[in-house]
Amino acid sequence: MLRDAGYHIGKSYKVWSPGTPVDAPFGGQRYAFQRAGNAPNNFSEEATARVARGMSVAAARDEILGQIRGNFDDFLAARKPGEPWHYFLGVTNTHRKWIKGSGKALWGIEPDQLKGRMPAFLPDVPEVREDVADYLGEVQAVDAYLGVVRDRLEAAGELDRTLIIVSGDHGMPGVPSGKCNLYDHGTAVSLFARVPGGRGGRVVDDFVCLPDLAPTFMEIGGVKPPGGLYGRSILPLLTSGRSGQIEANRTWVVTGRERHVDVAREGNLPYPMRALRTKDFVYIRNFMPDRMPMGDAQAALKPESFTSGALQEDTRIGFADMDASPTKAWLIAHRADPQWRWAYEHAFGKRPAEELYDLRKDPDQIKNVAADPAYTRVKGELSAQLMQQLTDARDPRVTGDRMTFERPPFTTVDNGQPQPGKMKKGRKAD
Repeated sequence: MLRDAGYHIGKSYKVWSPGTPVDAPFGGQRYAFQRAGNAPNNFSEEATARVARGMSVAAARDEILGQIRGNFDDFLAARKPGEPWHYFLGVTNTHRKWIKGSGKALWGIEPDQLKGRMPAFLPDVPEVREDVADYLGEVQAVDAYLGVVRDRLEAAGELDRTLIIVSGDHGMPGVPSGKCNLYDHGTAVSLFARVPGGRGGRVVDDFVCLPDLAPTFMEIGGVKPPGGLYGRSILPLLTSGRSGQIEANRTWVVTGRERHVDVAREGNLPYPMRALRTKDFVYIRNFMPDRMPMGDAQAALKPESFTSGALQEDTRIGFADMDASPTKAWLIAHRADPQWRWAYEHAFGKRPAEELYDLRKDPDQIKNVAADPAYTRVKGELSAQLMQQLTDARDPRVTGDRMTFERPPFTTVDNGQPQPGKMKKGRKAD
């Protein structure tokens, strides 16, 4: 719609989508700008390989940053004079996998400095601290990429007429409570904005969700949003000069999950969840609590799986809804340790139909108080609010055919008649 309104549009890196022909409109490669290179998508792997060939860390970093610069320059050069533009920089290097030890080697992030600072759901042990340090290294790389784009905008004289919005699309992968969960560590992603003419340093407390960005960009571009579009423009929040709560009715958000990896459960069965997040509570409804939330164990519990390092490399070996990682391998290897059994169960064990967390007392969402009589009223109110929102949105899990998401086209298997032989290996549906 922005293209049809006269915008020059383009994107780099996360430009592929399943089943989309390369000559399709925005969903394909037609608007992709990455001739300068794809190394930024895999920073630690690419930088480590360059260092191994004799390049300094600084030189390796500069070479990779040069690809960000080159692709963005190509995008700007392709527009017509005076043409407004919209650019998507979709780097994926904070996705798994990355090089073990790269946070310290490439960015000087010392894992032991994280000791005593880990959230309650992550074991505060050397292996997990190093995993988090490596993740923070990838975050540093993304920050450096943004710095390149900002510098190019400033050099082109366009920084002060460009809205910059930065976000993620899910929490940290390969760890408990992260990606594929509806706890904060899985859903509460960063959202930063640099607004032309705006006042910096503001922190806004309003609840927003990523679908709010589409109508925001449409409003800025003078495009009327189509009917039924989910999401509300956050332009009033961006242009306000205040911190704190700006719009009184933005006090909650709904999140959800169906499936991640097709081999997580036999028959490609999902693990359907919905949650309501308010200032003080997270309420989660697990619609199929008899299923394993991170998928079936498969080969993950075999001693050779974690002694060989397979759990650090192969997501699909077991509990496939958690990405492969050193943290995942450590949790499984220590599942019988009395000190860490709880962490294994928290990550991989079955969950009740309802979960409720009091963020005022339990910000890391470890203690489920859904069965506590003291929270009966609160649980009832949050449950009713969530179900009403899902009903209004015509979510099939609460209206109509509740098995909609368990049949094609949402799965490669007709679960009315299991056909595991027809599953397409390697297909992933985030």
